[in-house]
Amino acid sequence: MKFLLVALNAKYIHSNPALYSLRSYAVARDSEAENEVELAEYTINQQLSDILADIYKRKPDAAAFSCYIWNWNMMQELVTEFHKVMPQIPIWLGGPEVSYNVPEILEQYPFLTGIMTGEGEETFFQLLQHYRRQRVGEDPEAMQLQLTAFWPGAAEHTGLHAIAGLVFWDPVSGGIVRTQERALTDISGLPFIYEDLGAFENRILYYESSRGCPFNCSYCLSSIDKKVRLRDLSLVKKELQFFLDAKVPQVKFVDRTFNCNHEHAQEIWRYILEHDNGVTNFHFEISADLLNGEELALLSQMRPGLMQLEIGVQSTNPDTLREIRRYANLDKLRHTVVRIHAEHNIHIHLDLIAGLPFEDFASFQRSFNDVYYMRPEQLQLGFLKVLKGSYMAEMAENYGIAYTSKPPYEVLYTKWLSYEEVIRLKRIEEMVELYYNSNQFSHVLPVLEKQFPSPFDMFAALADFYEENGYFVNSPSRMYRYQVLLDFAAAVDLGRENLYRELLVYDMYLRENLKSRPVFAKDLSGWHDKITDFYKKEETERNYLPDYEGYNARQMQRMTHIELFRWPVEKQAWELLELHDRMFMGMQETAVLFDYRTRDPLTNDARTVEVEL
Repeated sequence: MKFLLVALNAKYIHSNPALYSLRSYAVARDSEAENEVELAEYTINQQLSDILADIYKRKPDAAAFSCYIWNWNMMQELVTEFHKVMPQIPIWLGGPEVSYNVPEILEQYPFLTGIMTGEGEETFFQLLQHYRRQRVGEDPEAMQLQLTAFWPGAAEHTGLHAIAGLVFWDPVSGGIVRTQERALTDISGLPFIYEDLGAFENRILYYESSRGCPFNCSYCLSSIDKKVRLRDLSLVKKELQFFLDAKVPQVKFVDRTFNCNHEHAQEIWRYILEHDNGVTNFHFEISADLLNGEELALLSQMRPGLMQLEIGVQSTNPDTLREIRRYANLDKLRHTVVRIHAEHNIHIHLDLIAGLPFEDFASFQRSFNDVYYMRPEQLQLGFLKVLKGSYMAEMAENYGIAYTSKPPYEVLYTKWLSYEEVIRLKRIEEMVELYYNSNQFSHVLPVLEKQFPSPFDMFAALADFYEENGYFVNSPSRMYRYQVLLDFAAAVDLGRENLYRELLVYDMYLRENLKSRPVFAKDLSGWHDKITDFYKKEETERNYLPDYEGYNARQMQRMTHIELFRWPVEKQAWELLELHDRMFMGMQETAVLFDYRTRDPLTNDARTVEVEL
């Protein structure tokens, strides 16, 4: 007996923890399952024919496919072709993408055996037992037919009918049957899925310390399950220690609102703080306005780079927040984010959603600026997805929301936001990704920003510049984006081109020791001898590079970089502009050493120090 569980992940670095949980649970209940349940993970970037061939080679006796918004288009093709090459194999689906319009999916794909709905661990285990009995000669369906002749109610108590959480084609009636709803799982009873890390090398590890969400945001499926269930803290600590001992790079908690229970969150954060291994990073999705003083004090003590916090702001329009049932204290949220940011030890990721009710273009612009001024390390400008089963889907017609018919069901326009404006926001989003979220322009952007009424206006103007020059069609390479930004800055801020040149050179060398100099960088050939002499002196005195013991002058020169600047580019934007406008220029150029062995844990910027040449 072989039951194959199939996942199509968005990227190779991702994994599907749901399938690992199904298998681990089945093995914990019955050791035979270890040889019966097999996992097959692929990505949506692979060729469908290659995936199909690999599944065929595995020769399953039954198969179940994990369906999400990001893989549903490809998954429909995959199961259709799989049925053609193995028509005798039962095919089951599961996952959020198929849980809220089950009859329609079964009608559209009548070759499907059925769909698992709700939390699947116990449901899958009982389904596995069902097919195991069939495999050894017991036929539940035949037994059901025999019993029905004597007991009309037998159908509800035998075979698939006896397994809660299923919707399937009934071989007796020929119709669709929905069994009783599966009760919510006690997640403390679920086994740990990462006992063997071999399958997760170079991949993100996902971890679940709670299920459910206490909030009811109208766009989110997590709002359907209001009951929050917490995993026992003794188990959580034991499992966290496993990650810490293995020194995995990152653990991403999938809890929908991790800090909805203060005691639970504090205990986990305190454990992470006290057992930090100096390597592992932990990612949490939180509600910032729920953080209390004790939690903030804990966060302030974390090693830089130990934690990442993702915070869904979504909008700062009070009418929008009220309509989507997201009751956030924006003043507290803003104060909390600024306080965390001031410690410079935690990566903060803030989310916005375009296309929400009551949010027009001007309102979204205000929301964007409000969030931008909180200075997160990353600002994600996302677009509303109208998910099946959500309250937003029920209200879409009232809101005048049109969205794509196929996944990801993304907004096209609303009563408040036109399609043309959505297209413009898409272009602005790309500029934010390339120039802000990349963290590669951290010194030039604050100066350039001062030339516009707001940050949103700057990114909008940059998007227009890209459009006018055809860069959205012929996207410039990563290195050429610096030149594009210089051209843009020179066009909008006349008279300061040399300042922007130096800022861009500074930003470039902060991130990497370039093999070739950018075309807009100054000629350093006249400084060659002085730079060489600096490294010869450093070889014996170690005034600036104490961590390079054992390296000679030539090696240190290759491993680091020295650049000359006329402007004090490391200063705050307002200081720099004030100095520029007063025509301040140093009596001599300042030499800055970039040390790539020591980097900022949050930004990955190289250590810099002014040196004497």
